[in-house]
Amino acid sequence: MKIAQVIEIIEEFAPLPLQEDFDNSGLQVGDASHPVRGILLCLDVTEEVIDEAIELGCNLIVSHHPLLFKPIATLTGKTYIEKCIIKACKNDLAIYSAHTNLDNVWGGVSFRLAEKIGLQNLRPLKPQSNGLLKLVVFVPIEQAEMVRNALFYAGAGHIGNYDACSFNLRGEGTFRAGSHANPFVGTIGQLHTEKEIRIEVVLPAYKKIAVTRALLASHPYEEPAYDFYSLVNTWDRAGSGVVGELPAGEDEESFLQRIKDIFQLKSLKHSPFTGRMIRDVALCGGNGAFLLRDAIAYGADVFLTGEAKYNDYYDVENRILLAVLGHYESELCTKEIFFDILSKKITTFAIYFSNVNTNPVNYM
Repeated sequence: MKIAQVIEIIEEFAPLPLQEDFDNSGLQVGDASHPVRGILLCLDVTEEVIDEAIELGCNLIVSHHPLLFKPIATLTGKTYIEKCIIKACKNDLAIYSAHTNLDNVWGGVSFRLAEKIGLQNLRPLKPQSNGLLKLVVFVPIEQAEMVRNALFYAGAGHIGNYDACSFNLRGEGTFRAGSHANPFVGTIGQLHTEKEIRIEVVLPAYKKIAVTRALLASHPYEEPAYDFYSLVNTWDRAGSGVVGELPAGEDEESFLQRIKDIFQLKSLKHSPFTGRMIRDVALCGGNGAFLLRDAIAYGADVFLTGEAKYNDYYDVENRILLAVLGHYESELCTKEIFFDILSKKITTFAIYFSNVNTNPVNYM
């Protein structure tokens, strides 16, 4: 198996187009055409992690945080990032990162945190906006099923927990083939009327190219008539953070103690207790304080995240309990997610969890 094939498996679960504009997920270092000898899973890439990969005989490191966020002008080894790149290249190591695309995808980081806590009825806290398109295409009746199935296979027609979703309306299309045409039906130079079906399907915007290819490959017409429309609907199968419900209410102190135990935290920062029972929970792994207002607007009793600013603890104003786990602690589960994705489809070489503690925050 090639490194490129491993990347395809990861991106099938967490497509790169789901990453935020500021992010730099994807292949960071290395040649994707090389065969894979072993994979090391980690949160951050450091020299110690690269040494660990070399010792284990791995030539692919899969991390959550990208090694490269900003362009580098020189490669002299003056920073830990440059040292990592040089060591990886010398040892023929590839480094791949899935960051905010793994955060935003259904079943990603926040979903894994929610599962550990035991939340039910999960959904994104802030569903993705402008993430959907509608395709409308006109197909001869006899070929409509073939085209529909091709669109479904390419990723169109998914709405929530349903697939193969479409709307179909019968009508008549007209056209006249020009002298250089090669018409599927009709005669050159004569007006033709064909009974057709108008097919409508919804698709994620990032699947537009794949769906268009499937449409053109399956449609019988030389010049298919089709349109894409941008939808203002939010897309509840991707987005930032997660909201869910506890099976039963818990008092605030008991809930926070349980969180501390689940994630084996040395400390857990939180805002003043509100005096309310905890039932509706909002959370976001990593630096999720930007979702605090969304959690309050949703009506959650508590918001869990990895980082928050000093003033955030004031800004909650008794409207919600804010609890901060630590950035590193809230994203350690990414290694588990990577393992679950890859182990289901890869059995020919070893996949390891990094044992290096890369948390830059220390506690006395």
